Amino acid sequence: MYSKRSLFLLVLLISSCVGNRDSSKIHLAFVTNGVTSFWQIAKAGVDHAARDFDIRATVQMPVEGISDQKRIVQDLLTVGVDGIAISPIDPSNQIDLINNTARNTILITQDSDAPGTDRLCYIGMDNYLAGRLCGQLVKEAVPLGGEIAILVGRLEQDNARQRRQGVIDELLGRSMLAQRYDAPGTRLEGNKYTVVATLTDQYDRVKAKANAEDVLSRFPDLDAIVGLFAYNGPLSLEALKQADQVGKIQIIAFDEAIQTLQAIKEGAIFGTVVQDPYRYGYESIRVLASLVRGDRSVLPPQGFLNIPARQIRQDNIENFWVELKTKLNSK
Repeated sequence: MYSKRSLFLLVLLISSCVGNRDSSKIHLAFVTNGVTSFWQIAKAGVDHAARDFDIRATVQMPVEGISDQKRIVQDLLTVGVDGIAISPIDPSNQIDLINNTARNTILITQDSDAPGTDRLCYIGMDNYLAGRLCGQLVKEAVPLGGEIAILVGRLEQDNARQRRQGVIDELLGRSMLAQRYDAPGTRLEGNKYTVVATLTDQYDRVKAKANAEDVLSRFPDLDAIVGLFAYNGPLSLEALKQADQVGKIQIIAFDEAIQTLQAIKEGAIFGTVVQDPYRYGYESIRVLASLVRGDRSVLPPQGFLNIPARQIRQDNIENFWVELKTKLNSK
């Protein structure tokens, strides 16, 4: 019997060696930090860019966390990909992996950055500012103030940590300071809003729903749930439906899961802050392809290609949905 890793390497090696047309092309890899609908949108961008820039692209989504992501990267280096765009799961503990990868191929980060490493640039958004946009939606949904719970996949990721801090700082009326960090576990009180808890689920959907049920049970005066990963909003809505709390407790989500968009349209979720995963995928391939071909002019100033976040509510949900479907159906 072949191991999972052996089968993965076999598939990559076959795809690298079979077929004159494909074997002559630049081979790039796009590595995510997990498996969500968010990354399926990014994959559509990768596939589009692969056609536009005449390269081969491999999209890999780790199922088992940081060890799985490390294995994927090492296997990609083994087969000799020309460039990798990665969303690091835990950048502070992946410095050796990232720097070693950068020594052996062209490496950029996307979605979540790894500051201080040898990656060539970061493609994504300012997650702290996106968190503040999310906090603004909370203020709109609960204008009189109240108790807020934050649900998130994991805080090891640079992007998750920063967007959570942006939410907190916006709600507590603090100055802009992306380096600030309030460790979870303490009750954070402002003049109008109190962040009563931050719960993580490590990408476990069962745990994510249980966390939503937990905050509903523990905080009877809860006014809003903020879900910072794509699945947190829809799973929180499931918990609210079971508790007959829809409309009584507001949900402010993150990303553009179809369930989230439908719930905004129906009024069950107040709003969401969306990234542009399609452009993350497209721009990552565009930049990598150019770098492999020797064009360094594509590197953005200060190593950051900013793709700003947006707020989506009932008043702009229809236009956004049309835009998203157009991207997903692009050929």
